[in-house]
Amino acid sequence: MSAFSAIKILPPHPLTARFTPSNPKPSFPFVFPSPPSASAGGLHRSAAAPLSFSPSPLRTFSSHVLSNEQRVASPSHEDEASVTREEALDLYEDMVLGRSFEDMCAQMYYRGKMFGFVHLYNGQEAVSTGFIRLLQPGDSVVSTYRDHVHALSKGVPAGAVMAELFGKTTGCCRGQGGSMHMFSAPHNVLGGFAFIGEGIPVATGAAFSSRYRHEVLKEASPSGGLDVTLAFFGDGTCNNGQFFECLNMAQLWKLPIVFVVENNLWAIGMSHLRATSDPVIWKKGPAFGMPGVHVDGMDVLKVRAVAKEAIERARRGDGPTLIECETYRFRGHSLADPDELRKPDEKAHYAARDPILALKKYILEHDLAGESDLKGIEKKIDDVIEDAVEFADASPLPPRSQLLENVFADPKGFGIGPDGKYRCEDPKFTEGTAQV
Repeated sequence: MSAFSAIKILPPHPLTARFTPSNPKPSFPFVFPSPPSASAGGLHRSAAAPLSFSPSPLRTFSSHVLSNEQRVASPSHEDEASVTREEALDLYEDMVLGRSFEDMCAQMYYRGKMFGFVHLYNGQEAVSTGFIRLLQPGDSVVSTYRDHVHALSKGVPAGAVMAELFGKTTGCCRGQGGSMHMFSAPHNVLGGFAFIGEGIPVATGAAFSSRYRHEVLKEASPSGGLDVTLAFFGDGTCNNGQFFECLNMAQLWKLPIVFVVENNLWAIGMSHLRATSDPVIWKKGPAFGMPGVHVDGMDVLKVRAVAKEAIERARRGDGPTLIECETYRFRGHSLADPDELRKPDEKAHYAARDPILALKKYILEHDLAGESDLKGIEKKIDDVIEDAVEFADASPLPPRSQLLENVFADPKGFGIGPDGKYRCEDPKFTEGTAQV
């Protein structure tokens, strides 16, 4: 059963009537040569035709959430979640890894091993796991300041993420990114972004690159279609200009991107219901002509069902999707936040819907695995986390000279002296100034 099926169908966008086969809507700013053939991994279109604009009904996949608006019940687990034993255990392992890693981050932060702001992902694991575990190696992820678990789900080793948080040279950014700027070129993790909305244009650019490489440079992807980009961001970002600009651009050019809103109901200390004139975020997708989807972000199987369809339509060239995942963070905005603004009954409501416990219950009830299998996974993750901490703690700090790397365009300019050495290593260089 399609995750987008027959739940709420919006009327077609009124502007679509203007575009007919004789007057097609332009789908890209360039005149491309004919796309590669299907045998070369290209999209299945005639050589002379540009990407078509054929709007399909816009649907939403709902759960019980934000407003009093009546919603149709979501399909049952049996309809949406035909997961194998291997898939279920992979989902469980990834979610446990994310939760355990973040719990250890809290310990290390309060022990003085990490500095600055650290934003944890506890409670939101179903979103990261449900989306990212469906990706191919060539697909990209763009994250926010709450980015540790996105990096882990995409395959960045736990030791490299922990070392980055410790500010060590063995971190995925050599210790210079820290908590809010996870990046890994080998894994196509294109960065965490500290300012909200920053990552959305980067993700849109990555999706543009995917189409350009596929259709202009004729580069074939192992996935057999377009490489897909996931743009993760929160409810607070949906009131920012970059969000709307990129929705428009992505739909206009049919870019292979999925916009994933992790709506945890709070933008730092501001309730989502107080911050926006229409709190139903998924409706903003149909305004631009793309599907807008709402899903219960505390249920990894529902998230996975919606994510699978959105990723597949992006990969085959059908364009972007906006997906609103209603989720909840179990900790404060950051580890510096005492979390006194949210009501205890609200926190208790979502704590009772813990996505990891819900998946565990599903696995056991459907005889996909036994308690011993799940305990074995938990023990394995405990060992991974302990190894990550030991690795990070034993790793060296970056040399002072690294401060000036990748900063100056001229390698013989301010950063490097005539002898080829970094000037900051010369004691006279910092004499009378703040220590570099």
